[in-house]
Amino acid sequence: MFKALEFIDDKLKFIDQTKLPVVEEYIISDNYERIAEAIERLEIRGAPAIGVAAAYALAFSVKDHNENLKDKFEIAYKRLAATRPTAVNLFWALNEIKNLFDINNPETQYQILIEKAKAVHLDDIEKCDNIGKNGLQIFQKKSVVLTHCNAGALATGGEGTAVNVIKEAFKNGLVEFVYVDETRPLFQGSRLTAFELEKSGIPFSIITDSTAAFVMQQKKIDLVVTGADRIAANGDSANKIGTYGLAVLCKHHNIPFYIAAPTSTIDSKCKSGGEIKIELRGKEEIIKFKNEQISNGNYEVYSPAFDVTPAELINGIITEEKLHKPEFKF
Repeated sequence: MFKALEFIDDKLKFIDQTKLPVVEEYIISDNYERIAEAIERLEIRGAPAIGVAAAYALAFSVKDHNENLKDKFEIAYKRLAATRPTAVNLFWALNEIKNLFDINNPETQYQILIEKAKAVHLDDIEKCDNIGKNGLQIFQKKSVVLTHCNAGALATGGEGTAVNVIKEAFKNGLVEFVYVDETRPLFQGSRLTAFELEKSGIPFSIITDSTAAFVMQQKKIDLVVTGADRIAANGDSANKIGTYGLAVLCKHHNIPFYIAAPTSTIDSKCKSGGEIKIELRGKEEIIKFKNEQISNGNYEVYSPAFDVTPAELINGIITEEKLHKPEFKF
């Protein structure tokens, strides 16, 4: 089985997700700038995976313990923090590393920080496992599931959040079939989630995002489960653009809608979804496809990467601790 992120030979090895599923190509680096670029380019993506990668990258910034160590560390921290503003896991992981930085011990800093980065990675693996197990509670029968974007092994340090719930349920005879939203504009569903489900032997069909309403109307969907990039203290959840629309559709069709995410995705300082900063992407992702122009380059484009689903539309939030029910209290 593939590994999206792997610490090997004192470097980070990661799969280039922009080339999947056609090409399975890996990049190996111990350069924090290269890893920052990978996060921005979506070669590394998914809130937990971004956090893990950033932890390793910040540790790498002090790998050569020479002069101006504090300045180099602070520059690396700011650079990595600026890559993706919505995913709270990024800032949580960076601060886990920052809290151990000690300028007075330059000779030992790298080893201390890299061990912490490995611990962050291991922690995410364990959280994914427990999310998968806790997610079994949302199934009342053998079900057909719809999911959006990618919240699997490619999005985490472990086996995934929402996709791992599906994997565990399938192993336990609780998933019959999966509908995968293609997830415009970057097709994380049709490229990445489909790639993972195929490798896991789970039957699925890709649908366009706009087909979701129709399959719900046809009563083909038993439940929907997605990941999240930031969860406010009241349960409002930011996830890939299109998630809010799914939750509204679920409410209309009386279909349970669930979020699966680690507790590191919960931002207790954020009171509600209105405080979540939404990342805006460049218009090239809309007007081009594989560098081929598909629309007029002079057209204006509005391309938010995420939307926010209000807590009242969410039937439950699955974390490594438990299945949280409304009213949400973390």
